[in-house]
Amino acid sequence: MSAEVKVTGQNQEQFLLLAKSAKGAALATLIHQVLEAPGVYVFGELLDMPNVRELAESDFASTFRLLTVFAYGTYADYLAEARNLPPLTEAQKNKLRHLSVVTLAAKVKNQPFREKDLGVGVEGRQCIPYAVLLEALALRNVRQLEDLVIEAVYADVLRGSLDQRNQRLEVDYSIGRDIQRQDLSAIARTLQEWCVGCEVVLSGIEEQVSRANQHKEQQLGLKQQIESEVANLKKTIKVTTAAAAAATSQDPEQHLTELREPAPGTNQRQPSKKASKGKGLRGSAKIWSKSN
Repeated sequence: MSAEVKVTGQNQEQFLLLAKSAKGAALATLIHQVLEAPGVYVFGELLDMPNVRELAESDFASTFRLLTVFAYGTYADYLAEARNLPPLTEAQKNKLRHLSVVTLAAKVKNQPFREKDLGVGVEGRQCIPYAVLLEALALRNVRQLEDLVIEAVYADVLRGSLDQRNQRLEVDYSIGRDIQRQDLSAIARTLQEWCVGCEVVLSGIEEQVSRANQHKEQQLGLKQQIESEVANLKKTIKVTTAAAAAATSQDPEQHLTELREPAPGTNQRQPSKKASKGKGLRGSAKIWSKSN
C-alpha cells in the first residue's frame, strides 16, 4: 500500500489558474491531472468556470461528465456509466473510492444502519459495515478495503478507526463534498430547522435562567430574614445578660458596710464576753496596785 501525499491548497489554486486559460484538449488533459492529483478532493470551483462548462457540449463531454462524477457521485455511479466515460487510473480509482466512503459516512450520519445490518447495535453512530463498503467500492477482500481506508485517513479525507472484530468502519470525521444546485433548497431547509431548534434551546435556557434568578432572590430574602432574626436574638441575649449582671452586682461601700454589721439573728454574746473579760483584768490591776 502506498500512502497518498497531501497536497496543499496552493497546488489546487495552481490548477484553477491554469484552467482559466485552457481550452479543448488541453483543458480536458488538465482535468484528468486534477482528478489524479493527490490531496485535491473538491471540484466545485473548476466546474463553475465557463470554459469548463463548455466541454459539456464539445467532443470532451465525457471528460466533463467524469468531473461531475468526482464532484458529486460515487464509484458505483462511475461503474454504471463506465462505457461512456474515460478509463480511470489507479490513483483516480482510489480517490473516487475515498469520496465514496465520505458519501457513505454522510448517509450513515443521517440514516444509521439498523442493528440487523451488523448484528450489533450501532444506531446513532457513524459506523459502516465492511460488507457495505466492499460492495460500494467494488473491492475483493477486506485487506484491500482496510488499505484503502488507511490511505484515506493519511490523506485527511476522514478520521476514524477500523473495528476488525465487528467488521465495520467507525467514522469520527469526514470532509464535505461539493454541493449541487438542486441540493441547496434541502440544505436551506436543514439550516432553517437547525435555527428553529437553536431558538427552542435558547428559550429553554432563558427560562431556566429566569427560574434560577427567582430562586436566587428567594434565597437572598431568606438569608436576610435569618440574619435579621439572628441579630435580634443577639440583642435580646445581650440585654438579658446585662440585666442579670446588674441585678447581681453590689456597690463596694455597701459591701464593706455589710461586712462590718453582723447579719440579723447572729449571736451577740461573744463581744460582751470579751468586754467583761477586759473589765475583770482592769479590776485586778486596781486591787494589785492598792496592796502595793
